[in-house]
Amino acid sequence: MDRLTSMQIFVRVVEKGGFSAAAEEAGISPTMVGKHVRQLEEQLGVRLLNRTTRRQSLTEIGQLYFERCKQALLEIEAADASVKQMQLLPRGVLRVTAPATFGGLMLAAVIRDYLERYPDVELDLSLNDRVVDLVEEGFEVGLRIGALPDSSLVAWPLQPYRALVCASPDYLARHGVPQTPQQLPRHNCLSFVHGSRYNLWQFSSGGIKQEIEVHGNFRANNGLALRTAALQGIGIIMQPEALLRDEVAAGRLQRLLTDYELEHRPMHLVVASNRKMTPKLKSFIEFVLAHFGRDRMANDGPAVMARS
Repeated sequence: MDRLTSMQIFVRVVEKGGFSAAAEEAGISPTMVGKHVRQLEEQLGVRLLNRTTRRQSLTEIGQLYFERCKQALLEIEAADASVKQMQLLPRGVLRVTAPATFGGLMLAAVIRDYLERYPDVELDLSLNDRVVDLVEEGFEVGLRIGALPDSSLVAWPLQPYRALVCASPDYLARHGVPQTPQQLPRHNCLSFVHGSRYNLWQFSSGGIKQEIEVHGNFRANNGLALRTAALQGIGIIMQPEALLRDEVAAGRLQRLLTDYELEHRPMHLVVASNRKMTPKLKSFIEFVLAHFGRDRMANDGPAVMARS
């Protein structure tokens, strides 16, 4: 029999004044109660209770053991309660993967609020523009830009990822300002390398979509590198608004083709469908949805759950 259970039964016997009352409270037979008490006495090599046909009373050693058992059981109860409380509070390391530009500029800009709200969480943010396998690489949550393929992911929609087309005043002074997307092939366009369609820029006007094949002498898989190249007057870029807005506001870059709507890529917050919704994960999802959720509706619940 379990030693801890026997101690609990012994304490019940003393507090209830007999085997029968303790048995009723514990939901076992009086015979089983007696076995638990006898096991304790055999293990300790002492008598804990004086038994008569009418009543039981504590021996001197039994009284001391009873007090110590009560204290030990209270400590165990407190330890259990503290663990349960810890399970209710966000804490521990949370591994997050996000695209480099969004994660570095937008998510990092608000993450202080999250960490101040949940000081027991350690956020491990990995920035990468490739598609990361959450399960294989050990990430609890990720942010994805672009259409989601069929997968075993649960996804929440975020605000679309909006882009701008820009160039430096110096470049435009030397090469002219394109008035339509069709004029872009005449210019040096700086492309973000991500997949095989990196040099196809999409626009729409009046509900008509068009795809323009652009060319240039510089491309990169990093938005910051492309922004630096554009600031140096090398060419025209199409990059996220978050990356370019400050440069546009300062006049270091100039927006182009403002009469045309650029492709707005969908963005989602994703977790593996079998991932346990721990307090730290739930708190982070709610935080991201509150800041970047589509229409900022943090309580919409998963919008997509596709399985391969």
